[in-house]
Amino acid sequence: MGQTVIIESKPGAAGSIGMDFAAKQAPDGYTFVVGNLGPAAVNPLLTKVPYDVERDFIRSRLFPPAPTSSSSIPNVPAKSLRELTELAKSSAGKLNYGTSGPGSVSHLAGEMFKNLTGVKAVEVPYKGGILGVQDLVAGHIQYLFSDSLPAMQFIRSGRVRALCVTGPERSPITPDLPPCAESVPGLVTVNWWGVFMPTGTPKPIIDKFHADMVKVMQDPEVKKKFADLGVDAVSSTPEQFTAFMRAETAKYAKLIKEAGIKVQ
Repeated sequence: MGQTVIIESKPGAAGSIGMDFAAKQAPDGYTFVVGNLGPAAVNPLLTKVPYDVERDFIRSRLFPPAPTSSSSIPNVPAKSLRELTELAKSSAGKLNYGTSGPGSVSHLAGEMFKNLTGVKAVEVPYKGGILGVQDLVAGHIQYLFSDSLPAMQFIRSGRVRALCVTGPERSPITPDLPPCAESVPGLVTVNWWGVFMPTGTPKPIIDKFHADMVKVMQDPEVKKKFADLGVDAVSSTPEQFTAFMRAETAKYAKLIKEAGIKVQ
């Protein structure tokens, strides 16, 4: 871009504060926001937010979706998600599982698992994924669905057993892990990030930004850095991003209704 990019952190409300801030910026191409599954698709389904993603933003590009991994500790006698399902059904309400809090991808994956299988288990919410992984290692919970990065060091050391990945197919980052959907059909949930620009941003600016991002994502060093985070770097068009996000919103709206998910 030939100029400095300033990162303004706007934390709070599970990302909704940052999205609201970006929605109110001038549509001149000088401001964009990287929003993910939570503030862009799930938060508006769970609570009232001061922005409307369809009205206030143009979707520029989708960063590569990242599947979570289902993990348990070695002393839990389940070596696959199918075995974990059977164990949970035979000990209804006795297993505890961790999440990263309401509306997080780990929470949605855990609720989807219960909704699809009829499993009864107790949710233990944490303020971050690493805290859940640490309690899993300590034996305070029996399983969780976690982003790859916080769990990977414990998986590699054998202190946590990875069971499957929640993507629609095997991930090139963890090719040995089967998709969770092989054991529980329909259990597909991925975290994702996308670039949003305020509505009214001129199309030539959006087109150039997208072209630059496609070029960057093909850089070997960038691909490696994404791989270190458990993400396979791929590209998408704005149209593909729009279709993907609408499908994701519809999927989680259905899950939230069927599972009765509410923000506590």
